[in-house]
Amino acid sequence: MLPSHMMLSCLLGAALLAPVPLGAAESHTGTSVGADGRTVDYRGLRLTVPADWRVVDLDRHPGACLRLDVPTLYLGHAGAQGECGAARAAAPRADTLHLEPLDGAPPRADIPTVGGEEGDPLPKVRGDSNEIRYALRRAGVMATVSYGSTPEAVRSVLTRARALTPPAAPGPVPVDPVGVIGGGSRTTVQTPFTGEGFDACTAPTQRTMDAWRADSPFGAVGVYIGGRARACAQPQLTAGWVSRQAGAGWHLMPIWVGPQPWNSSSTGLSTDPSEADEQGRAEAEGAAHAAAALGMAEGTVLYNDLENYTDRATWDAPVVAYLTAWTVRLHELGYGAAAYVSASSGAKALSAHYAQAPEAMPDVLWVARWNGSASVTDADLGLPAGTGQWTGGRRAHQFRGDHDATYGDVTLNIDRSWLDVGALTPAKAQAPKAPKPSKAPGKTKKAPAKSRKAPAKIPATSPAKLPLKLPVELPVKAPAGSPAAAPAKNPARV
Repeated sequence: MLPSHMMLSCLLGAALLAPVPLGAAESHTGTSVGADGRTVDYRGLRLTVPADWRVVDLDRHPGACLRLDVPTLYLGHAGAQGECGAARAAAPRADTLHLEPLDGAPPRADIPTVGGEEGDPLPKVRGDSNEIRYALRRAGVMATVSYGSTPEAVRSVLTRARALTPPAAPGPVPVDPVGVIGGGSRTTVQTPFTGEGFDACTAPTQRTMDAWRADSPFGAVGVYIGGRARACAQPQLTAGWVSRQAGAGWHLMPIWVGPQPWNSSSTGLSTDPSEADEQGRAEAEGAAHAAAALGMAEGTVLYNDLENYTDRATWDAPVVAYLTAWTVRLHELGYGAAAYVSASSGAKALSAHYAQAPEAMPDVLWVARWNGSASVTDADLGLPAGTGQWTGGRRAHQFRGDHDATYGDVTLNIDRSWLDVGALTPAKAQAPKAPKPSKAPGKTKKAPAKSRKAPAKIPATSPAKLPLKLPVELPVKAPAGSPAAAPAKNPARV
């Protein structure tokens, strides 16, 4: 996967065309179905999407969840997304398109934003999270493309779109060039924390965060900052959102949903440990870019969401190779590393190989075991009794999953965790290499990592050092550290 260049763009409104409303959340008003697919008119644009896509009007249905695992055309600004359910990882990802007025589109930092025009060839950019935003300035529309393996099918929907009315004179859209992250101060989002936390599929609105800060027992919140298997869009997720939550006292757990231990061309982890090692390093780079773009300070612990699996003979070796490579590369880039795994699979695989490469093990182990126990004992985490693994403020336990909770008259579907996370010991910094120009889009560049035949051979440090593709400095501040089938309810949380 070619790493994307994350950017924070301040998007200004342009002259907007008159809207053509749809009638309901999945409306057929204003649409027609023909041999080529479903034709939809929106804000003076006419476009055709595949006939099997849903069409969701967010203006009329603001609680709708912008899911990335169901083929859908979303129209309008996202609302509170109160209907997002339990699944956090998508298997597989689907092609989706979200069109909203450019005026009022959030300045998202978690995915690349570039300029373009409907009907013209669009810049061929790929994103670490399989999402791209195109600011269509003539139409005054922001188009967010989400895709499975390749963005070409969804991009072609936009290139075939046409204006129903003469376009307004294009105004300037200040979109940063690809590969640039704006400067600015970084926010410290994590201090030592012991207590209860929650995560939801999409970052909650500010109203929800304020209400829950006042009335809930939670002091920590997990937020999904990216990854190719992320199941829900994140329209609330901006650098400003991150800064506001940190200022309010929330302990943030940034979560990256990379390739998973199941067979999928879009979201699957390789069963070859050597290739899984390369994937781990590439995903660490994507997560570091997203964290930097969201303004998270160096040393922030980034969590890799790796779901449950039942075939340990197949998946243990690549899972350990993937998570240790993720850890080593994040340390090189200046971030801490954590792993979210199931007590019955990933936790056992990491524990079994802990002594062979303790420096490459995740700094924090976050284990899903829904036993209702708000504690981080060895038994809670599926670790050997009396072990010294991940002790001293390096543990979290997701003890209850997939339930609705209401505080301050606001209801969310959440998972609950108990955290015992202390301060990490700084490690010697390794400056990243100078950035290199991007390769041709659509091409995947693999890391020149040496082969790892089995977890038992995992070295303490990674042999490859891929350069960041952004002009930023990231000093290190962290220590060592199928489903066999697609999950319906996020299998790591069992």
